[in-house]
Amino acid sequence: MPPCEITPEEQAELDKALYDALHPLASALRSRATGLPEDRIWEADPAEVTLSVLAAWKVVDAEVRRLTAIAARTAGSYGASYEQMGAVWGITRQGARKKWPEAVSRPATTAARTSSALDLCGGTAELTQEPESGDWRWAGTGADGTHRSGDSGRSYSTKEEAAAHAGAFLKEHALG
Repeated sequence: MPPCEITPEEQAELDKALYDALHPLASALRSRATGLPEDRIWEADPAEVTLSVLAAWKVVDAEVRRLTAIAARTAGSYGASYEQMGAVWGITRQGARKKWPEAVSRPATTAARTSSALDLCGGTAELTQEPESGDWRWAGTGADGTHRSGDSGRSYSTKEEAAAHAGAFLKEHALG
């Protein structure tokens, strides 16, 4: 799903709705900060008034972030991946995972590791899923006898990503 774009008309409607929602909040914040009745709070120094509006936008920004995290967790609970969330948000899978670390629940794990073998270019690599994190690692021996345990202990969030790195190692250490 590509990032959403809105029409100029939708943008104008959104701006109006946000300003309409912001005005009472800014008025309430300004009234509390100054002790003035709400009908007089806009009669102050323009810098002070606009700082009140900025403070209200900060409150709205925090609420949007909270609601966004809820939406990400909900999407994850229905099976959406970090890759899908990142695509919608216009960021990488890793960025989505960092932004919403609890959005995608890992499958329940057992004490045993999940592993599989990869035979390629005369060498072999073992792909192993860590039970606690769900991340994948690899260790392999190339056809030339070179052994490596992953990329400096790096882990990968998918089996396919770990396999790609292991495959590149095995190809690099093929004979002939």
